[in-house]
Amino acid sequence: MKLALIGDPVAHSGSPALHAEFLERAEIEGSYSALRVPKGEGIAAIRRLASEGYAGCNVTFPLKEEALSACDELTDEARRTRAVNTIAFGRRIVGTNTDGIGARVAFETAIDQPIALKRVGVLGYGATARAILVELHDNDVYAFVWGRDPQRVTAVCAEYEAAPWPNDDPPEFVISTLPTDAEIPDSLAQQLRSSDAILDANYGERATMGARLNREVFDGRAMLRAQAHASFDFWLASMRGAIE
Repeated sequence: MKLALIGDPVAHSGSPALHAEFLERAEIEGSYSALRVPKGEGIAAIRRLASEGYAGCNVTFPLKEEALSACDELTDEARRTRAVNTIAFGRRIVGTNTDGIGARVAFETAIDQPIALKRVGVLGYGATARAILVELHDNDVYAFVWGRDPQRVTAVCAEYEAAPWPNDDPPEFVISTLPTDAEIPDSLAQQLRSSDAILDANYGERATMGARLNREVFDGRAMLRAQAHASFDFWLASMRGAIE
């Protein structure tokens, strides 16, 4: 079972080790390679993997939107997110998105309670943020969005039935999808220091939110593991013919 990760950068990724573990546990002989693919070359790379006998691949920054056009079929999660992070190769190239379920599972584990009916703020409005907003919407969460571009915030809120970040009553729980070097206004930082729990989608050396806020922040390792597990299950289903 040949698997891969494509994106740029990929050298830091924990996905190869995770999927090596999943393959071993499932007693499946296979491999998982991290392949650096720059922006603009994602479609060609995906078609090349399909021709080379890969069973599936993960897609990371900056190729998640680009990968949509390489797929013959999209799951509901991928269509609504408008981004793909997992592809199964078979008679058709099928794309899905497991970032949302990964974030939800990781956050529920961190706070040790269901996320339903909670007030959750999402920092950012890119591909990962949209996947999370889809999952929050489907789990009856009161979602709020913060971003630097008011127009993009308004558009994302309308699409996923969320609300713009409230300055007077900020959400108790926060999931950040911001890049490591993103600037955080002082007013927002003050609110984040008072929130009940924060999950940073970044992990390892790229997880800087805790240090910047000088408080405990859950990094994205649990989110990575949960979304990776969902991806692996998607590939197994494809191999067994459950996904056409």
